[in-house]
Amino acid sequence: MRIDDLEINALLRRLSRPHSSGGVVVERAAILAAGADFSAVMDWITAHAGAADTAVPVTRNRGLHGSRIDGDSAARAPVRFVLPAGALH
Repeated sequence: MRIDDLEINALLRRLSRPHSSGGVVVERAAILAAGADFSAVMDWITAHAGAADTAVPVTRNRGLHGSRIDGDSAARAPVRFVLPAGALH
């Protein structure tokens, strides 16, 4: 079931928090946990100039086989998305 723009806007206002850029940031896990149509929410974020957060998470060195434990970090889905100031109303 697709949800409309107003419902997505309300969902993101509820799930977001302030970001240092002046906009807001929303966690991917929060969107998934909300049970909303994830692809519709992602389309909305993209259409409103949202982007994946480019902050590189701090990783711990786990020794010789650390990359096997964590997998390839380049293939991971973004953890959070940043929306510019004024995107949510």
